[in-house]
Amino acid sequence: MTLLLLAGTGEARDIARALSERQVPVIASLAGVTRAPRALGVPTRLGGFGGDAGFRSYLRENAITAVLDATHPFAHQVSLRSARLCAEENIPYCQLLRPAWAPSPEDDWTILQDEAEAAEHIAPGSTAFLATGRQTLHRFANLDRCRLICRQIDPPDGPFPFANGAFLVGRPPFSEEDEFTLFQRLGVDWLVAKNAGGTVPFTKFLAARRLGIRVAMIARPPQPVATRVQTVPEALDWVAGL
Repeated sequence: MTLLLLAGTGEARDIARALSERQVPVIASLAGVTRAPRALGVPTRLGGFGGDAGFRSYLRENAITAVLDATHPFAHQVSLRSARLCAEENIPYCQLLRPAWAPSPEDDWTILQDEAEAAEHIAPGSTAFLATGRQTLHRFANLDRCRLICRQIDPPDGPFPFANGAFLVGRPPFSEEDEFTLFQRLGVDWLVAKNAGGTVPFTKFLAARRLGIRVAMIARPPQPVATRVQTVPEALDWVAGL
């Protein structure tokens, strides 16, 4: 048996560590979005597969017998493709999809289906903190009358794409107090984020709640119809049952 672990999340790191301890043959795959990712402790490949044909060839050439998808909930194209091709190749596939976040009565959330919808709610002159990553930054071009701050892990390759914005470099995790102090210093009016789910990243929402900052929450994209678990122990149980 050789398991392909589609990684990129904290859950994937935990799974890789547990499988290594159990001596389960596993290859982890990272998309290569982060320049210096943390080591997973198992053989790891970086970069895309080269579309359907490349992924299919990789599965065959490396004798992959099962695929555990622990990618980010917004890496939906990867998940949709992986589930579909695994079904075609008769390879067991399981997606670890952590539960989505939900607002409490103390929160002020506006749910967006797409990043471009933010301009319908965020008033001109507002300071918007974009906790959405650089890959979808172009979708906020219509917030041209707001001050934009985009946080990313790696130093930027070039200037901010809009004259009204700036990058802020920082590597998680961030505590609630870290986020509270940062948002207060920057004078943030709106926090824009993707509904990734999980625990550690939620600290920014706790800070926003305390400061009365409004949240524009981008809803999750469609996910594959496939075997699915929500936690690391459930994922490890799935592997054990193969």
